Amino acid sequence: MARRNRTDLRALRNTIDEAHLLLTTTQLPENRSKRACELLGTALKLADHLLTESAAVTLGKLGGQKIAERGPDYFRNLAARRNIQGGGRPRKQAE
Repeated sequence: MARRNRTDLRALRNTIDEAHLLLTTTQLPENRSKRACELLGTALKLADHLLTESAAVTLGKLGGQKIAERGPDYFRNLAARRNIQGGGRPRKQAE
């Protein structure tokens, strides 16, 4: 799935680049082409940034830090509770 999103993003970036190139060669009234070129340039930079940074980095920047705040005692207690308290669905009682 990530591979497909990456190729879609690359295709979008190429489309934006082509539109930017077309607008730099034309002149529209009231400086419309200039503003459109600015917006497309910004979109190009954003697409390049999204292509260079992986999704895992974006989603998991704080994940390790937040877990580390709990400390080793938390995880020791958690493992002990797994062994002692068997969770899950209660057993059926015979009728």
